[in-house]
Amino acid sequence: MDFTQITENLTRRGFQVSCFSTAAEAAAYLDAAIDGKTVGLGGSVTLDQMGLYEKLEKHNDVRWHWRIPEGKTVADLRAEANDTQIYLSSVNGIAETGEIINIDATCNRVAAILYGHEKVYLVAGVNKIAPDYESALHRARNIAAPLNAQRLGKKTPCAVKADRCYDCNSSDRICRSLSVLWDAPLGGKFEVVLVDEVLGY
Repeated sequence: MDFTQITENLTRRGFQVSCFSTAAEAAAYLDAAIDGKTVGLGGSVTLDQMGLYEKLEKHNDVRWHWRIPEGKTVADLRAEANDTQIYLSSVNGIAETGEIINIDATCNRVAAILYGHEKVYLVAGVNKIAPDYESALHRARNIAAPLNAQRLGKKTPCAVKADRCYDCNSSDRICRSLSVLWDAPLGGKFEVVLVDEVLGY
């Protein structure tokens, strides 16, 4: 994919942008860029597929609720990840026009993205990119959310049918918050890492 237009729009909105042909190249870049830091990871199939925890934990202090040390809980790791120098997450949808969309259930991920870190890296495979804001929002609600609900074994209509959002009121609902970055938030550094491979949901 040609990342020229989305790079221009994201840069205009205050984001640093790095583009890679493969997930392996992107992972190597992040592994080299982040060293000797406290690092938090949001729940992300993309980051897991890239093996980032395994790479970064060799030379950083990494907190991820998908890798729980003995004596810790999921809640512990979520809180600790939100109090790190560096935070990494994927996105549920990103528009070529520059808007970045995330949907969350516990909301630790969207909270951490928005504030409190020296730098936030947002990693997106080519499958996460949509032409405009409306398409990116549609993707987040009707593709990413149902697939994530299904992965988590939820009993929501979207997980059972895996076809679209039903705007349900199920207790299993994972669509409990929506965040949109129109521009890079003030007070921190934000880098979008684009990868020309299908990654995550």
